[in-house]
Amino acid sequence: MIVVGNSIVSDDIADCRFACDLCVCKGACCVEGDSGAPLLEEEVAKLERVLPEVLPQLTPEGRAAVEAQGVAVRDKDGDLGTPLVDGGACAYITYGDNGCALCALQGLYKPMSCHLYPIRVENYGEFTAVNYHQWDICLAAKGKGEPLYVYLKEPLVRRFGQEWYDELIEQINQREKR
Repeated sequence: MIVVGNSIVSDDIADCRFACDLCVCKGACCVEGDSGAPLLEEEVAKLERVLPEVLPQLTPEGRAAVEAQGVAVRDKDGDLGTPLVDGGACAYITYGDNGCALCALQGLYKPMSCHLYPIRVENYGEFTAVNYHQWDICLAAKGKGEPLYVYLKEPLVRRFGQEWYDELIEQINQREKR
């Protein structure tokens, strides 16, 4: 474990290499799962603001889901997430020519949990857990590219700030010297 401020970061963030391969998985992380992408409370207003630009890009089913459920929903645990189409795919997806699920929010407002994926952040009051969510749909991405903390530098800085990220790098470098 790596401690950065009040965050406990899994060693996997430093050790595992990762690079999404949409040609292989076809955006399955946006299609599969038991609830929508986790959202922060403050993201609801941002989604409402971009909704007029996003709605025309959605599939008819996605548009209907957003119109019926709203821009965000609470799951069975009371957590906020993106609405789903018939309990399956995220309502905010669109499909590319190759049948790959793409985010219609991309370029307008990417929810933090989507931008960070496969890193998941959980708040536990006094500390925050930062973990690598290993899912079999991402097997083609695992072991390729850069370590997760490098691959996901931009969203990590967006979520925690540059100072936090610099401290993470320092902690990783110190750990590697041991």
